[in-house]
Amino acid sequence: MIHEDYMHQALDLARTCVPDGDVPVGCVIAAPDGSVIGRGRNRREELGRATAHAEIEAINEACAALGSWRLTGCTLYVTLEPCPMCAGAIINARIGTVRYGAKEDKSGCCGSVLNLFEERFNHRPRVYGGLLERECRALLEQFFQDLREI
Repeated sequence: MIHEDYMHQALDLARTCVPDGDVPVGCVIAAPDGSVIGRGRNRREELGRATAHAEIEAINEACAALGSWRLTGCTLYVTLEPCPMCAGAIINARIGTVRYGAKEDKSGCCGSVLNLFEERFNHRPRVYGGLLERECRALLEQFFQDLREI
C-alpha cells in the first residue's frame, strides 16, 4: 500500500465519528511489513473520556497486536495533527514515523503550536504533514459547519 491508502483508511474511521457527535479524527498504525495493526477514532463524546483520542485507541490496539509497548518501526497515520497527549503517547510508544493530514492550529504538537518531537526526549519520530490535507480538512470543516447549524 502507499501512504494515501493508509490515510484513506484513517479518513473512513474519522467519518464514523460523526453520528456520535465526535470530532471526526481517525488513525491507523502500519507495522514495518505494511500490515495495519492498530485502528482508532475519536470517541471522547461517545465514551465521555478525555483520553479517547484516535491515536490513543490505535496505539493501544497496535501494542496488543504486537504484544509489546514498543512500536518501533511502525508508522502512524492520523487525519489531524496530534495534540500534546497523543504526541507524548507517540514518543512513549517509540513510533518511528508520523504522517498527518490537517494542521491543528489550537493544539497541534507537530509544529502548529509547538513541535514536541523536536524537544530533548529520548525518541524523535520522523514527521510528515499534509497527507490528503484537503480531504482531512474538508471533513473537519463540514462537521463544524453542521454543528453550528444545529
